[in-house]
Amino acid sequence: MGLLRRLLLTGTVLCTAVCGTASARAENLDDLAPYKMIRSLQYVQDTVALGDHSAMEMQRFLLSTIDERLRTADSSIFDDPRNVDAALVYAMSGGNPETLEFLITKDVDGHFDSRLTDALRSYLSGRGTQSVKSLAEIFPEYKRSRVGAYLALVSANSVMRKDPALALTYFDWGRLVAPGTIVEEAALRRSIYIASEAGWIDKSMAYANRYARRYLRSPYASQFADLFVKLAVDHFEAIKEDDILEILSFMDVPRQREVYLRMARLAAISGKNKLASLAAERAQALSGDGESVPKVLADLYSGLASVPSGDVAQAMESIIAIPDDKLSAKDRALKAAARAVAEEVLRVPETVPTEAKAAVPTADVEDASYEGLSEAEMADRAMDPRAGGEETPVASAIEPKEETKEQGETAGIDPAFDTFVSGGRSKLDEIDALLKGEGS
Repeated sequence: MGLLRRLLLTGTVLCTAVCGTASARAENLDDLAPYKMIRSLQYVQDTVALGDHSAMEMQRFLLSTIDERLRTADSSIFDDPRNVDAALVYAMSGGNPETLEFLITKDVDGHFDSRLTDALRSYLSGRGTQSVKSLAEIFPEYKRSRVGAYLALVSANSVMRKDPALALTYFDWGRLVAPGTIVEEAALRRSIYIASEAGWIDKSMAYANRYARRYLRSPYASQFADLFVKLAVDHFEAIKEDDILEILSFMDVPRQREVYLRMARLAAISGKNKLASLAAERAQALSGDGESVPKVLADLYSGLASVPSGDVAQAMESIIAIPDDKLSAKDRALKAAARAVAEEVLRVPETVPTEAKAAVPTADVEDASYEGLSEAEMADRAMDPRAGGEETPVASAIEPKEETKEQGETAGIDPAFDTFVSGGRSKLDEIDALLKGEGS
């Protein structure tokens, strides 16, 4: 830590932190103006966003050092508006929110704009939605100031769920006034999510393309990979394959392979079997001779995609042959679930008891709802008496559908049939348990 302190004070690395007479004052941090220290923090954070992960330790040191400086500084230091802005930027850059509260309490001279600080306090305390109106009123006044880019991020985060279009305008402004910085990195990454959730696929892909061109070395690039994979899987039918390949072209081979594996996994879980097979094949093609784990994972995800279609027996053999010691705990659970499904598909149905046959309609009974159905579909309808009938109302998160007496009971159903259905549900429950907690 002593080395970091010397770097900060002498300005050897942080180009704008200390200049002019810095060497004469290098022994005392109390002589440094907060706005100069914030310049150092911004420089370091931007360096981290561009890929220098070694600067993350310096970032932590600077945050703690600036915190101490702001708390111990004489209130007269805020006669300089640059130091007021520095305190606000510090609060919006991952600094201690209690420090802003401390400064506001001591601000008897009115250096801080109470409208802005009240909005920031709500946001930093997790009550961002309560500050939406005040931020919307304040932002036009501050958008071109030293805090404008950071305020754009705060404003966007406050409205991104209720008004995604407005959130994108805030993020776009932040990118415009702070290109090549951590502000632009965060704005692009969050814009991908907003546009994807809103169904604006072209916009989302454009943001993803810009991110891939600039910030693949960012420590947050893994989050981008997850967002891009989800975007590609959820909207595969609406996205051109060439656009996906263009974004991946900015990545080195290991990164491309990792993205393809994530894509294959999520697609297999989501039932997008065509995409799962395609992504698994690409991942296999990008795996070197000595890299066994990527090939094993590609085999697993490809096998998962083959279970619902094609040769189920062969798919099951491929899945069983995959060694468990090459898989993570989640992938082992995924393998077990796929094996359980395949076994159920291949299991020979048990003979229906004689007394149960009497309850089954004979072949002479005509049922128009079975016309044009395959044997598998007719079997599904035989198992679920509601199939082919009126659509069952779907419960929403806001208005959950209450269970009625008729829905909660199975009175009148043949015991043998009920046992058969209960056994199937039990097996599905086991599979659900294996997949519990599965995500992208």
